[in-house]
Amino acid sequence: MADAFDEEPTETDDRLAERMSDIDEELATRRAEALRTGLDDYDLADDDLDILGAATDDPDAIRYLPALPVLAIVGRPNVGKSALVNRILGRREAVVEDTPGVTRDRVKYKAEWNERQFTLVDTGGWEPDAKGIDASVAAQAEVAIDLSDAVLFVVDANVGATATDEQVVRMLRKINKPVFLVANKVDDVRQEPNAASLWSLGLGEPYPVSALHGRGVADLLDLIMTKLPEVSAVAKEEVGGPRRVAILGRPNVGKSSLLNKAAGEERVVVNELAGTTRDPVDEQVEIGGKVWRFVDTAGIRRRVHLQQGADFYATLRTSAALEKAEVAVVMLDVSEPISEQDVRIIDLVLESGRALVLAFNKWDLLDDERRRYLEREIEQDLAHVAWAPRVNISARTGRHMEKLVPALELALQSWDTRLPTGKFNAFLAELTAEHPHPVRGGKQPRILFGTQASSRPPTFVLFTTGFLDPGYRRYIQRRLREIYGFEGSPINVNMRVREKRKRT
Repeated sequence: MADAFDEEPTETDDRLAERMSDIDEELATRRAEALRTGLDDYDLADDDLDILGAATDDPDAIRYLPALPVLAIVGRPNVGKSALVNRILGRREAVVEDTPGVTRDRVKYKAEWNERQFTLVDTGGWEPDAKGIDASVAAQAEVAIDLSDAVLFVVDANVGATATDEQVVRMLRKINKPVFLVANKVDDVRQEPNAASLWSLGLGEPYPVSALHGRGVADLLDLIMTKLPEVSAVAKEEVGGPRRVAILGRPNVGKSSLLNKAAGEERVVVNELAGTTRDPVDEQVEIGGKVWRFVDTAGIRRRVHLQQGADFYATLRTSAALEKAEVAVVMLDVSEPISEQDVRIIDLVLESGRALVLAFNKWDLLDDERRRYLEREIEQDLAHVAWAPRVNISARTGRHMEKLVPALELALQSWDTRLPTGKFNAFLAELTAEHPHPVRGGKQPRILFGTQASSRPPTFVLFTTGFLDPGYRRYIQRRLREIYGFEGSPINVNMRVREKRKRT
């Protein structure tokens, strides 16, 4: 039933836009204040009050959450990294099998300990062959160390330190970040001497834990929290200066060509070989009379036998670039079908909450037949980002590059947008009057009050008397887009179900 709200707008819906444009803002503000006062009759948590206190109608008051500190878990395959990830998260998220190197795709998780939130990076995302194992473990550790605030180095206490472990240790000794030596698989007191033998690695005290049984993990986390910064130093949000653009896309889609064409000179090596860009390259570039900071991300060059590892590195680099960017340009090669990898990169942007522009590259190579197929692929595979501005370009020839700037500006303007509380509550009142939420189990959930908790991306919080169906939440998002635009920005609509306070 609720999915009926996902349908096309009706004539009644169209009248909503007219009514919202005629709104008396002063009256809307007074009504919103009355609704806010009515919330005092409900049981509100401390963080509800924080959200309500922080909400502001100042359109220039851009507020977004600081970057969470990053804790990386490194170690050779099969020492129990994924089991430790699951233990820290308190849920089974990472794949755990008794085969080295089975971790895939998801490498970043949001974690929490003692009311501190942080990002956990699991670095088991590749399957090296026997020959390349030393080099790949070291390279994987190098990337993780680079992109983290603190490192957990996991060793199997029952096996002891191997030559691979010692290679990673040499690197860890040089860094100026907290490193915790975790002696895993210490399931009981009898195995503790195995952990003590790891003092010889020269990384300080080994912390004996059993990721499988949870032994020692809480104490370890308590210690980590004393060393982990409140705000990430590596993924720090920068405010002010040129707007920051991450150029994303699968290898050889033309990311470096785009940057070179934008800069008007050869700044990044362009090679027909996929993945020749090694590191993100920060470049300040003037386009359309404005200075932008572009980050070209990789396509990371690794040896052929580490091909599966390359996907892992690319995901990690992409995530790091997104942390520092404000808007992502995802490049798609129109001469090839839209792939699962393309969609995965777009989903990384959505997870990061950054603004999004889709650049369809190599447009000059498109014939009529391929164009028909492409439109069908866009309809099927990119329906969930139909709100993102599209530009058709040729990075090699520079064709239509001038269209990129208006698209970037539109996406960033949407990302920064803040709706006044009065206007937002008037919108919710009109919306629910025309299309009330369906009755569920004899009850009809009501929206008591709504506020925009933050911008970058626009995040709205609804205080309700019951759970809103996902279809109804999507309907609210769709109508927000149809009336207020938000082209190029994800929108979050969060819900807080609250009960009336019992009278004493």
